[in-house]
Amino acid sequence: MTDPFRRVRLGVGALALVVVAGTVGYVLFGFPLLDALYQTVTTVTTVGFREVRPFDARLKAFTIVLILVGVGTALYTFGVLLEALVEGQLRDMFGRRRMDREIAKMSDHVIVCGWGRVGHSIASFVKASRRDVVIVDRDPERYEQVPYPRVLGDVTDDATLVAAGIERARVLVGALNTDADNLYMTLSGRALRPDLFIVARARTDSSEAKLVRAGADRVVNPQRIGGQRMAAFALQPHVAEFLDVVMHDGSLEFRLEEVAVPDGSPLAGSSLRDTHIRDRTGALVLALRDGDGVFTTNPPPETVIEPGHILIAIGTRSQLNALTAAAG
Repeated sequence: MTDPFRRVRLGVGALALVVVAGTVGYVLFGFPLLDALYQTVTTVTTVGFREVRPFDARLKAFTIVLILVGVGTALYTFGVLLEALVEGQLRDMFGRRRMDREIAKMSDHVIVCGWGRVGHSIASFVKASRRDVVIVDRDPERYEQVPYPRVLGDVTDDATLVAAGIERARVLVGALNTDADNLYMTLSGRALRPDLFIVARARTDSSEAKLVRAGADRVVNPQRIGGQRMAAFALQPHVAEFLDVVMHDGSLEFRLEEVAVPDGSPLAGSSLRDTHIRDRTGALVLALRDGDGVFTTNPPPETVIEPGHILIAIGTRSQLNALTAAAG
C-alpha cells in the first residue's frame, strides 16, 4: 500500500525537478521565462513542435542532456501512475491517507486488534456505545471487510500501534487468534503506553496469568464466559436476559454505566444520602468500587464517596449523563 505511493511521489518529484532545472537552464541561456518553460516541456514530453530560437552548440548540448534525463523521468512517472490507476492502487492509497487523517483526529478511542468473530462483536458494541474504534489486522482479506477506520499491519510492530493512535487511545483490546499474539500485543502496548488500559483475550487458563504479568489489566476467556452465560440462562433466564438487554441489546431505555469520581469532584467527601444522586439525576447507584478494587454492592446511604471511587449506576442515557456531569 505504501510502496506504490512512494514511487508515484518519487516520479512526480523527479519530473518537477527536471522541468525546473530545464527552465532555469534555458533562462540562463537568455530565454524569456515562458519560452524557457515551453521549450523544456516540449523537449521532455518529446512533442517537439519547434525550437523557440535557433540553437548553438551549447544549447544543443544542454538539450541533449535534458532529453536523456527528462524523457526517462517522464516515462517512469507516467508508468507508475498508469500502474497505480490500472491496479486501483491510487484510489486505495488516497483512501488510506484519508483514513490516516481520520485516525489522527481521534482521541479517547478503542483499538481492537484482530478482526475475527470476537473482534467484530467488540467493535459493534463499542460503536453502539457511541465511541470511536480502530481495527488492526494483518490479513489483507479481513482488512478489506472492516467497515470502521482500520490499520493493516502486525500489532507486535510498534509502528502499527502508533498508526492506530495508541498515544491518544483509551483502551487497547487484544482479540487475536492465539495467546502468543495477544501476549506480544500486550507487551508492545504496555511499552508504548504504561498508563493504557489493556484487555486481552485468552484461549487457555494457563495463559491468563502470563497475560496479566505482561501488563494486561483484564484478561477474558470467551469460552468460559460463554459457558457461564449459558449456565445463567439455564438457571436464571430472566435475570440473565435482563442483564443482556441492559448491557448489550439496547432495546430498553435503561443502561448500566460506570462513572468515575475524579479529584475535586463535588460529590467527593459526601455520603450517598447527602449527594441526593437519585433526586438530582434520576440514576440509581447499584454498586461502588473503591481505589483498592473492592466492590460495595447496594451501598448504604451512609457510604462516603471519595475521589477515585467508581459508581456503577443504572438509568436512562440522559440520567447517566446528568450523573457524569454531577461527578465533575
